[in-house]
Amino acid sequence: MKCEICKKTLGETFLKKIIGTHIKDDKGKMHTVCHECQKKLQGKEAILKELK
Repeated sequence: MKCEICKKTLGETFLKKIIGTHIKDDKGKMHTVCHECQKKLQGKEAILKELK
């Protein structure tokens, strides 16, 4: 999987969980965001604004 903001490949734990998060937009679509972009953009609203 890749981050939808910076296009970097997301790391995985040994249980195949991503190191990052999934953010759901207004329409219900899930977006993957890496840990670094989460730290740069504080809050769900800022992340969703960057995705558009």
